[in-house]
Amino acid sequence: MGVRTSTVAPETDGPGPEDRKPQSDEAHSAFAPPPGVEQPPPPEEDHPTSEFALPEGLAPETSAEPGGSAFATPSTYAAKQSPPAFTPSHGMPAIRLSEDAPWQDRMRTMLRMPVSERPVPEPVQRQGDSAPAVPRVLDLTLRIGELLLAGGEGAEDVEAAMFAICRSYGLDRCEPTVTFTLLSITYQPSLVDDPVTANRTVRRRGTDYTRLAAVYTLVADINADDYEVTLEEAYRRLAEIRRNRHPYPGWVLTVSAGGLAGAASMLLGGDLRVFLIAAAGAMLGDRLAWFCAGRGLPEFYQFAVAAVPPAAMGVVVSLLHAGLQPNAVITGGLFALIPGRALVAAVQDGLTGFYITASARLLEVGYFFVAIVVGVLSVLYGGVQLGAKLNPEGVLGAVERPALQILAAVVLSVTFAVLLQQERSTVLFAALNGAVAWVIYASIAVTAEGSTVMATAVAAGVVGLFGQLMARYEHTSSLPYVTAAIGPLLPGSATYLGVLNIAQNNMDAGFTSLARAAALALAIAIGVNLGGEMARMFIRAPGSAASRRAAKRTRGF
Repeated sequence: MGVRTSTVAPETDGPGPEDRKPQSDEAHSAFAPPPGVEQPPPPEEDHPTSEFALPEGLAPETSAEPGGSAFATPSTYAAKQSPPAFTPSHGMPAIRLSEDAPWQDRMRTMLRMPVSERPVPEPVQRQGDSAPAVPRVLDLTLRIGELLLAGGEGAEDVEAAMFAICRSYGLDRCEPTVTFTLLSITYQPSLVDDPVTANRTVRRRGTDYTRLAAVYTLVADINADDYEVTLEEAYRRLAEIRRNRHPYPGWVLTVSAGGLAGAASMLLGGDLRVFLIAAAGAMLGDRLAWFCAGRGLPEFYQFAVAAVPPAAMGVVVSLLHAGLQPNAVITGGLFALIPGRALVAAVQDGLTGFYITASARLLEVGYFFVAIVVGVLSVLYGGVQLGAKLNPEGVLGAVERPALQILAAVVLSVTFAVLLQQERSTVLFAALNGAVAWVIYASIAVTAEGSTVMATAVAAGVVGLFGQLMARYEHTSSLPYVTAAIGPLLPGSATYLGVLNIAQNNMDAGFTSLARAAALALAIAIGVNLGGEMARMFIRAPGSAASRRAAKRTRGF
């Protein structure tokens, strides 16, 4: 019998016999190679590739490197170690406007920048527990903008005023739009709310710079931080401004038109008799224009009719052979008709990017010039047929009478200011500004025998600079200080010379003179605009900006 022996397996850390059970066929893949058989490498053309695979020989970039690569290994995003993007990690610097700058400059700056880059809203008017109604704020804004645009203000200044009113009452996400005859404003409370749009049509235009200054005072009070103007008070003051009568009666305006024509004839070498004849012709033309306006005739016919009496006076003086200057008589009468205000506004709108409004204004100015030419030309044709001696070469003769011409420039600016219905407090500065403009023009064009276009542009630039400085000092519009002061620079003589040559069948010379008159008019407008831009660029806050006079008014003035 054999002996049965047993051996004890040593203890190991591996699995026991019960753990080494054979696996079923489900645990194996049909494509798995058998044990002990080495898998052959795939062909080179069958290697799997990916557009995100790292090419051979290229080391992956680390997260510490500033640049990024499409082949770089993704890393966990961290705010402190964020990669550079369009927005810096420290944030975009906040845009802040100077508090000492006038509200016109601040609003104009915001209008010229993209909507996404505009600064946060300024402190708004406190209206109690409830915010003001959006339709009422938009209606008030449109009514104020209508008065400004109808008064001859530029489109950009009107948009700045409308933008300031909306922001003062808490409507910061608003967009005003100004064209020649239509005002529109849109307010959107948020990105998910429907916008509210209102518009207003400007049908009637008038020249009243007293009313324009009162509207500017109202806008400045609404925008002031130290003075609260409720919607009810703003509506009340606006109604008072509309009801206020013009500061000068009709007979004063007629006398001023005569004084303007007489002073212009003195600038061109006329004497006292020429002054009186030119004044009589201009006053008669003004009365005829008022008669046509009362009958509802368009302004084109009003200008044409108003140009007839001065031209007729010049023809009569020439036929009587009284030894006077008929050219000075006719040219003086044209000074009272040239639309300098509309011309300056048209060029200003074009230079600031409001091309539709600028085109409409220039077209209006062109119609007025054509009306003046038609009125004068109809008389000159008859005068030439009757034998009137009108010498084109003697029209633009330079006459050096410094003291008398400076006095005539002052009288011309004063009478022009009265025709524009300016406040009495602004007439004196307009007269001084006009005298300075004439001195500069005569020094360059007459004394130094320089270019008349360059002399006109330089003198108009000084007028615009001084006018803008005074407007910033008084927190009002610059038009009362500028428009009357450019009166001595208006191209009345060049316009008359062109019309006279056409009447004498000298077409080439006539159209050349009319083109020269247009160049002088553009030089005036560009010079005024450039002077104003220089004032806003280099002088941000005048000395009285911090200590503004009392804002509250009883009747809006």
